[in-house]
Amino acid sequence: MARRRVVVIEDDAAIRRGLADALEYGGYDVAEAGAYDAGLRAAVAAGVDLLLLDLGLPGADGLTLLAELRVARPTLPVIIVTARGDEDDRVAGLQLGADDYVVKPFGVRELLARVQAVLRRSAERPIDRVEVAVPGGVADLGKREIRFGDGARVELSEREAELLGYLAKNPTRVVSRAELLERIWRLPANQVRTRTIDMHMVRLREKLRDQGSEPRIILTVRGRGYQFAGSGA
Repeated sequence: MARRRVVVIEDDAAIRRGLADALEYGGYDVAEAGAYDAGLRAAVAAGVDLLLLDLGLPGADGLTLLAELRVARPTLPVIIVTARGDEDDRVAGLQLGADDYVVKPFGVRELLARVQAVLRRSAERPIDRVEVAVPGGVADLGKREIRFGDGARVELSEREAELLGYLAKNPTRVVSRAELLERIWRLPANQVRTRTIDMHMVRLREKLRDQGSEPRIILTVRGRGYQFAGSGA
């Protein structure tokens, strides 16, 4: 089984090395960065499974990095590791999509347990279904594109690919807007207007050629949410 890859972004070299040593001891591959720019590049690289992020970075605050990361990698698991443990910082980090928050100092066993728990939860996210059959073609979620039989290719944003993937993983039930906000945007439903979901759905349906008064691929269930109908009727 391939080792999971964790990126550690921490400006203190001694602490960064200690975190890396603990993760390597726990069986993870580790990449390190000590500043904002290098950290963001490492976090968005292919093959990264989880990010450990310090808030006090030179060049820009860790919360700013997290906000940038959520544009490029909406579903990458993130654990904030910091000495800044006041409630405002914790709330800000969680609202930006962090999965957990560890306040220094902490033990190696606690850190590894939290990493394992976040990775287990992240398995629920729509990253394991690579291709989804759609009328007239296939949506390749890994390459983030739809390939149609007539030769046309349409690019998907990462958010659109994650949205389609999550719905395709749950074809037998209606998925509520609140669930999509929590699972895809990883924000409390009351923090974001549900119109956000609707706008993304309009763009996704356009790319799927699923427009019109009666969509065939992604059905709207009034008052409840959306349901994936596969190749349609």
